[in-house]
Amino acid sequence: MTRVVLSIGSNVGDSLAHLRSVVDELGAAVVAVSPVYVSAPWGGVEQQDFLNAIVVAEDPGRDSTAWLAFAGEREQAADRVRIERWGPRSLDVDIIVCENIVSADPELTLPHPRAHQRAFVLVPWLDVDPDASLLVDGADRPVSEWLASLPEEERSSVSRTDMTLDTPG
Repeated sequence: MTRVVLSIGSNVGDSLAHLRSVVDELGAAVVAVSPVYVSAPWGGVEQQDFLNAIVVAEDPGRDSTAWLAFAGEREQAADRVRIERWGPRSLDVDIIVCENIVSADPELTLPHPRAHQRAFVLVPWLDVDPDASLLVDGADRPVSEWLASLPEEERSSVSRTDMTLDTPG
């Protein structure tokens, strides 16, 4: 069984519908879905806030390469356009971890190399897996510790909403 943690985000168009499209497409493979969070944009590009969530899924037919293809297909279906790094996007689907795979492949680095720096990943991840851990540079620490190590400004830039992805749009 291949288990994956996906971080999904959107700040262009119907963001909630874009996020729901990922959950809908995964169907029975979904193990857990976090509540939806609103977060300040990350990376210094002026833009509107994002909606973010974490999806945990399992699919025996998908390896890390297939999960990467899934992420690209979902982004393409949402008409994602890559103009500016860390810029606005209709849908961003990032693979945070996939099983216990560690990879330095430039096409798919696992675990995600910046997940431990991003409260918009860590906060919703803790909602669905309070005991989650993340390997960074050889250090496997609880996600809660990675989150606690972030500056208060980063942690406070993420707020839970009343929106969910487990109900029909």
